[in-house]
Amino acid sequence: MNTVVDIGREVPGRPLMTGSLRLTLLGVGAMNSPRYAPAGLLVRHGRLRLAIDGGPGAEPPERLDAWLVTDEHAELRRELRRLAEARGVAPVMASHPNDALRVEPHPVAHTSHPTCGYTIRFGDRLAVWAPEFWEFPAWAADADLMFAEAAAWNRPIRFRGGVGGHASVQQVADAAVRHGVRRLVYAHIGRPTIRAMDAGHKPMSGEWGVEGRTYTLRVP
Repeated sequence: MNTVVDIGREVPGRPLMTGSLRLTLLGVGAMNSPRYAPAGLLVRHGRLRLAIDGGPGAEPPERLDAWLVTDEHAELRRELRRLAEARGVAPVMASHPNDALRVEPHPVAHTSHPTCGYTIRFGDRLAVWAPEFWEFPAWAADADLMFAEAAAWNRPIRFRGGVGGHASVQQVADAAVRHGVRRLVYAHIGRPTIRAMDAGHKPMSGEWGVEGRTYTLRVP
């Protein structure tokens, strides 16, 4: 599926900007998902091609300018390194400077070692990639679009030793509303959430991410 969702203030008679930012979900699954490829995002603007996370089954195009990750110690790090090297880049947790947009890492509370999410700023538009966290990141406030944690459904998943874990969809939905997120997309879907989806349950706010769907941010 390759649906395009346009996000921006409606301006009658104004066409989509040539320099728009396109964000495509490569995968929406949590680790070892029985249904979805690993959560990943492809960022495109002009000739820029930037991947964030992903992995086997959620692979970006062959030409990439950079491959960013939210966890340099993730279980898929070897696979990510192999896929990135084949494209002439290395998987890193870092910012990516560009004249038209700013992609910057920000820390998240998730586990015992440093992990992050990313802000993607394009003009006055803000997108957030934060697929894993225990506490909702305050720096995601007022995002036009947020790709967020969905490993757990109605109860958070706590890691052994109390070093972090995964917030539940219900917690994320509530926090996103309180933080003024305009559009919330769940992009790290785990087994408890899959069971809830199969039972017909829906979050109080937000929508399920769909692999291959493209979101376009434009500046009016």
